Amino acid sequence: MQLKHVTLEFDSSVAVMRLDHQEVMNAISIDMLQGLNDALDAVDDRRAEVRCMVMTGAGRAFCTGANLQGRNNTDKPVRRNTGATLETAFHPLLRRLRHLHCPLLTVVNGPAVGGGMSFALMGDLVLAAKSAYFLQAFRRIGLVPDCGSTWLLPRLIGRARAIELSLLGERLPAETALAWGLVNRVYEDTELMDEAMKLAHDLANGPTIALSMIRKLYWDSPENSFEEQVDLERQCQQRAGIAEDFREGVAAFLEKRPAKFTGR
Repeated sequence: MQLKHVTLEFDSSVAVMRLDHQEVMNAISIDMLQGLNDALDAVDDRRAEVRCMVMTGAGRAFCTGANLQGRNNTDKPVRRNTGATLETAFHPLLRRLRHLHCPLLTVVNGPAVGGGMSFALMGDLVLAAKSAYFLQAFRRIGLVPDCGSTWLLPRLIGRARAIELSLLGERLPAETALAWGLVNRVYEDTELMDEAMKLAHDLANGPTIALSMIRKLYWDSPENSFEEQVDLERQCQQRAGIAEDFREGVAAFLEKRPAKFTGR
């Protein structure tokens, strides 16, 4: 499915969404944001079928941040209401990714810069090619980190490293990002997508009701008190415990066979 600078494919129960504006290394434009929202609408339309989603980039980049090339050169950046653009265009998409009904794998096949780095870090699992790198580029054009960077980074790698990346604007290679705990796995470039799809299908074949609630528990955890979090665990466990997948999982364990989860 070809959308505005986005392609969407369905591989059995896995949706693969690619940022696809290769002429500008998949930089984010309003058109691309519309394409991403249209892709998520299509995933929602097939909610019962799609049990895992992969988000990656086409060509040699994941996403190089906001597309600055289409701006009117006579426009002074200081006069642009960049805050309004964030609230009306970027933030709704980030919220949709946070509340996705299934596990999300972000597959970083090349540079993930600025807002593109934030998109990459929205994954429940972040996989990267060895040649990939991450860059908080905002300071290079006189802006502050956005798209959730200042919320995500301190929670993933701590305040010291987060502020270092943001103040200095230095590249963070994939293997260093792995050592810091920013990404889950790093693969050879030629193996990245194959390995990502294996993992995606493994998740899609899992108990997706429980997996969906697992991602919710960890997204909500940083904002909750201990008492709020254990209460949320109770609520989620109650829902998981009445699902068919729980009964199948127990039966498979007792019968010493692989479980056949259905997502119900």
